[in-house]
Amino acid sequence: MEQYEKIRQGEKGAWVSIGAYIVLSSLKLINGYLFLSSALLADGFNNLTDIVASLAVLIGLRISQKPPDKDHPYGHFRAETIAALIASFIMATVGIQVLITAVSSLFSGKEEAPGMVTFWVAIGAAICMYGVYMYNNRLARQIDNHALMAAAKDNLSDALVSTGAAVGILGARMGLPWLDAAAAVVVGIIICKTAWDIFYSSTHALTDGFDAGRLMSLRSSIERVQGVRTIADIKARVHGSNVLVDVIVQVDPKMTLIESHRICDEIERKMEKKHNIMSVHVHVEPYMEDHKSLKAT
Repeated sequence: MEQYEKIRQGEKGAWVSIGAYIVLSSLKLINGYLFLSSALLADGFNNLTDIVASLAVLIGLRISQKPPDKDHPYGHFRAETIAALIASFIMATVGIQVLITAVSSLFSGKEEAPGMVTFWVAIGAAICMYGVYMYNNRLARQIDNHALMAAAKDNLSDALVSTGAAVGILGARMGLPWLDAAAAVVVGIIICKTAWDIFYSSTHALTDGFDAGRLMSLRSSIERVQGVRTIADIKARVHGSNVLVDVIVQVDPKMTLIESHRICDEIERKMEKKHNIMSVHVHVEPYMEDHKSLKAT
């Protein structure tokens, strides 16, 4: 699938998230206020924040579709990763707020019995958000989109938040008011953990980090290309949803330019077919018996 088409597919997932959040936050806030459920109200405000995070992802996807220009010769694909980074900050803020509120409520000793309708709203919201998570997670893996994957993880966190709210509401109605706050603490920890995972993945990509195991797999594939005697150096980095590979291969010094070029073409085809990598820069050097390459002049 062409890279810009992948990004347009990713936009569909962002819009699905935004639509779900608008509907669910409205239901939660209205019912939480009418039927006296602080857990459902908190969940509703959480979804309002998620709308902002989803919009950040959508803006990042839109920016990444801009073609290369003089200032960005490699394109704007890293806007996706920056969007995921912003989403992680928003999630962390929500997670910390949930933890602070939950811990305060846990030690306040307040006892409230919200209406049963709030329980069903929370359960329905959890099922709905899990469905959105499954859709976005599958789409993100199909198009290998980091920003959409971050949004999918946020969808899963929201499903867990609603589940925790439902447990707390049911506990409060059964005479266990502390269960509401305890469940909220667990949910807050889950949100913060998810935010950390997205933050780590985004910063790793933005600092040109690359999985060592995956790099070895790329190296192994190139080494098996007919005509490649050895690999002098190989590097790779993530650029939005793309992977950029730079490799120096050594070949028989008696090869003609046309034969060496054929090897480069074969490496590019293999990287695209086996690893879905379309951007590969191959530099060819003559192989020497002492494994030292001649330096280009």
